[in-house]
Amino acid sequence: MTVSGVVVTHGPHPDLDQCLAALSRQVDDLVVVANVPLELELPPNARLVENDRPRGFGANVNRGVSETRGEFVVVANPDTDPQPDAVAILLDFAATRPRCGIAGPQLRYPDGCWQPSRRRFPTVRGTLVRRTPLRYVARPFERQRDHYLLDERPAAPVSADWMLAAFLLLRREMLDELGGFDEQFRLYGEDIELCYRAAKAGWERWYVPEAVVTHRYAAEIDRKLLTRHTLWHLRGIARFVRKHPERLRAL
Repeated sequence: MTVSGVVVTHGPHPDLDQCLAALSRQVDDLVVVANVPLELELPPNARLVENDRPRGFGANVNRGVSETRGEFVVVANPDTDPQPDAVAILLDFAATRPRCGIAGPQLRYPDGCWQPSRRRFPTVRGTLVRRTPLRYVARPFERQRDHYLLDERPAAPVSADWMLAAFLLLRREMLDELGGFDEQFRLYGEDIELCYRAAKAGWERWYVPEAVVTHRYAAEIDRKLLTRHTLWHLRGIARFVRKHPERLRAL
């Protein structure tokens, strides 16, 4: 089976060269989507696609996917660095499971510590705590252990509600069926929403910890509350609820 790579960048990034070098060795072809004009020295099997105007993350990923032909597509952030066998492990796993639409690796911080990338679908109460000033009192990362699955460190593949889109293997058949990422999300929430639609359509999402990827993870919205990133996140939440109002029952 063939696998393509898509990396979206919003400008010069200190980790981008390392990401492209590591990923290009593991995929059949690689497309870099530049949200703004950018000069890059690319690996031999990579090519650059530039936007004429900035677009949201989902729209950029969809464009990158449309420029590739692999049966699977790895979507990777510029701040990720996959171990040499990471893509092969994810591909081998997904290839034997026809309904596996999404497979995600174990993410680690640059210091080697485990990063909780596999999470439960959000609830109303939990979202209010995480994305309002209540977070400073309730300390969601400590008290919402069930959302972040902090007490689960599986050593073998397990199913997932959703996983961070920092690095995901996606089946093209699933993307074609679902219409890819929702392009109305500017940034934040599009990975949750894609996984939710996948679940409703009967596509499996799997966390495969044997595949390991280092992720720097800026976590902009976790460090600062009132920024444009916060606004994008709140708009993403609102769109998710409009599309899937049944989630309002998940208190």
